[in-house]
Amino acid sequence: MNCALYARVSTSNGGQNPEMQLAELREFASKRGWDVVGEFVDTCSGSKDHRPQLDAMMQLAKQRKIDVIVVWKLDRFGRSLKHLVNAVAELQAVGCDFVALRDNIDLTTPAGRMMFGVIGAMAEFERDLIRERVNAGLALARSKGRIGGRPRVRRERDRDAKAIRQMRDEGDSYTDIADSLGRSRSDIVRVCGALNCAPTSEAV
Repeated sequence: MNCALYARVSTSNGGQNPEMQLAELREFASKRGWDVVGEFVDTCSGSKDHRPQLDAMMQLAKQRKIDVIVVWKLDRFGRSLKHLVNAVAELQAVGCDFVALRDNIDLTTPAGRMMFGVIGAMAEFERDLIRERVNAGLALARSKGRIGGRPRVRRERDRDAKAIRQMRDEGDSYTDIADSLGRSRSDIVRVCGALNCAPTSEAV
């Protein structure tokens, strides 16, 4: 199997070194008999929307050039529980497995797939709680005579407008862009409409 190793450190001032992560990942891949076809390292905060090396690795996976991605820990890979679950679902859709070494998550095994199913259920539970709190807040606001919802904004001035236009020009779908930026698909569609992005054949 062809595998890719992914590491992330939070600073570039020498305080953290990705080599510690990579050394363990290389040893693990060697013991499993996997061929390491690439090592991808980002130096940035885990909350960053764009991580060049992560994006490049995910693109290779979508091109089916990688069979499995190995990371040191889940928090090195996912910027949030939602992003983690969505990203791994994308990988599984293209036949790419996922391993988080220190968290004992290995989707090449039945036990690992079961464990990640639990994580997915937790993410769904978290979304439901957030939705309930938002709805309760809106109901309270309406009871006091206030109208809820976000103020209208000029979509062409959206904080991600530049990134959205570039990703559309490169052929990314609305869904791919939404997952990459942690936004809703409908939001991306509205921004693209304001930017007059090039149309595609994407139906949904």
